Amino acid sequence: MSDRRGRLSELTRHFVEAFNRNDLDEVMSFFSDDVVYDEFNGHRSEGAEEVRAAFEPQFSGAFGVMQFIDEDLFVDVDTGKVMTSWRVTFDREGTLSAFRGLDLLHFEGEKIVRKLTYAKAPAPLFEK
Repeated sequence: MSDRRGRLSELTRHFVEAFNRNDLDEVMSFFSDDVVYDEFNGHRSEGAEEVRAAFEPQFSGAFGVMQFIDEDLFVDVDTGKVMTSWRVTFDREGTLSAFRGLDLLHFEGEKIVRKLTYAKAPAPLFEK
């Protein structure tokens, strides 16, 4: 495994672990100041401040206790992109649910500059 491939894999693993520890400050440390986050619901946040605001409900427990379980990882060293697929579980006061999704992470150096999230949903989302 190339050094860069290993480093991108390691950064991605630590990024997901920060989510699972519910540590918003650490999650935000992975992003560049001008990061773009495209959510699976069609909402786009630009800049670290907007991205932080988009994540705050999740980290404040609005959806219950969430855990991301890694399923697969693809690294394109030449473009600095990582695709990680996962299953996220929710425990909201004893009610359990889950869905599958993936993130396409664009790295520049050690920072994520773009995060595109896709998820399996019960109905398609149509952009306007």
